[in-house]
Amino acid sequence: MSAIDNIDFRHAELLRFITCGSVDDGKSTLIGRLLHDTCAIAEDQLAAVARGTRRRGLEGLDLSLLTDGLTAEREQGITIDVAYRYFATPRRKFIIADTPGHEQYTRNMATGASTANLAVVLVDARKGVLTQSRRHAHIAALLGIPHVVLAVNKMDLVGWSAQVFHGIRDEFTAFAAGLGLTDLTAIPLSALLGDMVVKRGDRLDWYDGPTLLEHLETLEIDHDINTEDFRFPVQWVCRPGTADHADFRGYAGRVESGEIAVGDPVKVLPSGVSSRVRSIHTQDGDLDAAHAAQSVMLLLEHELDISRGDVIVRSEDALQPTRDIEATLVWFGEQPLDPRRRYLLKHGTRTVKAQVRELRHLVNVNTL
Repeated sequence: MSAIDNIDFRHAELLRFITCGSVDDGKSTLIGRLLHDTCAIAEDQLAAVARGTRRRGLEGLDLSLLTDGLTAEREQGITIDVAYRYFATPRRKFIIADTPGHEQYTRNMATGASTANLAVVLVDARKGVLTQSRRHAHIAALLGIPHVVLAVNKMDLVGWSAQVFHGIRDEFTAFAAGLGLTDLTAIPLSALLGDMVVKRGDRLDWYDGPTLLEHLETLEIDHDINTEDFRFPVQWVCRPGTADHADFRGYAGRVESGEIAVGDPVKVLPSGVSSRVRSIHTQDGDLDAAHAAQSVMLLLEHELDISRGDVIVRSEDALQPTRDIEATLVWFGEQPLDPRRRYLLKHGTRTVKAQVRELRHLVNVNTL
């Protein structure tokens, strides 16, 4: 049994974060160290990692094997696809996305970053800030990730030098300011040896800030969520069709923003029809209210024509459906964007066709 088995997940706050940066900066090893030192690894997983380490002719545990799950990744010693891992502490639960460092897999990094609250940008202390470090930071800014950690890794290979750390921190801070990344925390660490990841260790005594885990556990993320504007894209309409539930019609989905309570008036878009919330159901029982990030099923007082892709909002929200939007796109298509073509746009739980009417500006993530 691991430490994760004793934690009540129902009320624990969730933090989603990614690790990114240039190739060989130690992203997979860092995640492995987090999982290992928080006792979030099952015994059979640990045994498999030990066997894989021995096959590589290494001693101890190669913790990068916990996330590099594809055969090609293990053969090449790199991350190709986005690997998701889960762990929890008594303070918070976490979903980690380990994203690729190679330039050719940058689009996979953008996929992992699309739902993150925080980005951990790793930098090898020996190499400093590289082009891919800047590229990933820029994508994090474009996607609106509000919190960034600069993790200066492999401090053991530069003699635990404060001067090296401060130089990298100052260079990256100046670059991040130009991207609008204002919430930046710099942490020196060694993912291989564990210093300043979960435990402080005794070789970075000149650094008086938090360990990486302490920062992840205590970071305030409540203000990252819009608690005012209720948005509920309908994922599925539940009609059991049995005699006991002949009149049951539930609308399942995830509360993307805002809060809703039993009795609140709601409106369905795009039709504009109105009703009130009769009850709110979850797999753990009924609720009086639901808030952002919760997956629930809503029952309304009236029998309405609602289907997947419709959006339920509060009646008082002054929200008007529109056919025109402005957006910042992170474009990774092999062919340039063509205003004459129609593209598929994911809109809530619905996929629609869209056409680009005008390009206002272009930014090359390689040259900025």
